[in-house]
Amino acid sequence: MAKGEGGEQSSNASLLNKPATDGIKLAGKRENRNRLSVCNKISYAIGGAPYQMTGCALGFFLQIYLLDVAQLDPFYASIILFVGRAWDAITDPTVGFLISRSPWTRFGRMLPWIVLSTPLAVLSYFLIWFVPPFEDGKVIWYLFFYCLFQTLQTCFHVPYSALTMFISSEQKERDSATAYRMTVEVLGTLLGTAIQGQIVGMANAPCLPGPGDILADISNSSKSSRLNESEPVISLEHTKVAYMIASGVICSIYILCAIVLFCGVREQKESCRPRSEPMSFFQGIRLVMGHGPYAKLVMVFLFTSLAFMLLEGNFALFCSSTLGFRNDFQNILLVIMLSATLAIPFWQWFLMRFGKKTAVYAGTLSVVPFMILVVSLKSNLIVTYIVSFAAGVGVAAAFLLPWSMLPDVVDDFQVQNPDFTGHEALFYSFYVFFTKFASGVSLGISTLSLDFAGYISRGCSQPEEVHLTLKLLVSAAPVVLIIIGLLILYSYPIDEERRQGNRKLLQEQRDNEADSETDSTELGNTV
Repeated sequence: MAKGEGGEQSSNASLLNKPATDGIKLAGKRENRNRLSVCNKISYAIGGAPYQMTGCALGFFLQIYLLDVAQLDPFYASIILFVGRAWDAITDPTVGFLISRSPWTRFGRMLPWIVLSTPLAVLSYFLIWFVPPFEDGKVIWYLFFYCLFQTLQTCFHVPYSALTMFISSEQKERDSATAYRMTVEVLGTLLGTAIQGQIVGMANAPCLPGPGDILADISNSSKSSRLNESEPVISLEHTKVAYMIASGVICSIYILCAIVLFCGVREQKESCRPRSEPMSFFQGIRLVMGHGPYAKLVMVFLFTSLAFMLLEGNFALFCSSTLGFRNDFQNILLVIMLSATLAIPFWQWFLMRFGKKTAVYAGTLSVVPFMILVVSLKSNLIVTYIVSFAAGVGVAAAFLLPWSMLPDVVDDFQVQNPDFTGHEALFYSFYVFFTKFASGVSLGISTLSLDFAGYISRGCSQPEEVHLTLKLLVSAAPVVLIIIGLLILYSYPIDEERRQGNRKLLQEQRDNEADSETDSTELGNTV
C-alpha cells in the first residue's frame, strides 16, 4: 500500500514537473529565436544605405545639376524640385496605409515591397541624371522620372523603416539593430557624397564668363592661353557623362544592398502582436496625429529638418558661386559628411549619458555658430574646410536623433492604446511625409528665390543679390527654423523616466503574452 502511494506520488510529481520543464524549454527556444546574429544586424543595416546614398546625391547635387548641366531656367527647376518632393511626401502615408493592409506572405509583409520596387527605382534614378536630346519636353522628363523615383523609393524606405519593429520582439535586439543601421546610413551618406562629388568633380565644365568677366579675361589672355595649352579641355558633354557614371555606380550599390537585405533578414511573424481591425486612410491620419507626443516630435523635426535641408540644398551653390570654390565644393561636402560619420559614436554615447532630449538641444545648437561663421568670414579655403568639419559634428546629430526618438513615441502609443496594433508603418510613413515635405518646400523656395535674384546658369560671377540670397538660405533662415523647432521641443513630454517606464510596461505585456502562449502549448500537450 505504501509502495503504491509512493508510486502514485512520484507519477504525479513527474506530471507536474514535465510542463514546467517544457515551459522553460519553450521560453529558451523563443529567446534564441528572437536573438539576432551580427550577420542579421549587418544585413538589416545595409538596407538603409540606398535611401541615404540617393537622398544625399539628390539633396546636394540635383539643384546645381538642373541649373548648370541640364541648363533649365531656375523657375522650372524650382517647380521640379518642389512638385517632386511634394509628391514624394504624399506617397509616404499612402504607401504606409497600403502596407498596413497588405497580407502576410512567405517572405513577410515588408520585404516583398522592398524587393519589387528596387528594379524600377534604380532605372528611374539613372534617368534623372540623363540629359534628354530634346529641349521642349525636358521639364516634363525630369518631373516625371523624379516623381516616379520618389514613389518607388517610398515603396522601399517606408517598409524598411517599419521593419525595425518586426525583426525581433526583443527591445534590446531592436535597439542594437538600429545602432547598426544608423552607422551604415551615415556611411551611406558619406559614400553617396564621395561617389557623386568626386566623379563629377573630375569632369566639372568651366563656367561661362559674363560681360565683366570678359574684360578681365582680355587683360590676362596671353597668360591664360599659355596655361590652357597644356590643360585638357572639359566640355559640358564630359560633365553629363560624369553624372551618368556616378548614377550608374550608385544604382549598382543600391541593387547589391537590396539583395543583402533580402537574403540576410527574415521577418518574424510571431513577433508581431495580432493586428486590430483595418481602418480607412483618414482614420489612420487621425489615429497617428492624435497622439500628442508624436505630433510634437514631428513638428520639432519638421522645422529642424527644413533648416538642415535648406543648408544641404544650397551649400554646393554657395561654395561654388559665393565663396568661389567651384572646383572644390565637392571636397567641402565630403569633409562635412566625413566629420558627421566620425561624430556618430560620440552622439550615441551622449544620448545614452544625458538623454535624447538633451542630445537634440546640444547637437542642433552646435551647428548654429558655424552657420553664422561661414557667411561672416572672407573667402578662405582652409578656413572653410575647418568650419565645414566642425559643422559636420552637428549634422551627425540631425541624422541620428530623429530615428532614435521615433521608436519611443511608437512605444508610448502602444502603452496608451494596447488595442491598436499593427499600425507601426503609419507612424514611420507620416514622419517621413513631413520631413520630405520640408525638403520640397526648402528646395522649391530656395531655387525660386535664386530666380528672383537673377541667378545665371554656369556663370563665372553672379549678381550681388544672388550672393545675399545664398547667405540667407545657408545661414539666417536655418538658424531661425532651428530656434523654432527647439522651442517646440521644450513641451515634448517623453523624458528618460517615461521612456524607461514604457519599455518596462511593454516588456511586461510581451512576457504575459509569452506566458499565455506557453500555457496554451502546455495545455495542448497535456490534452
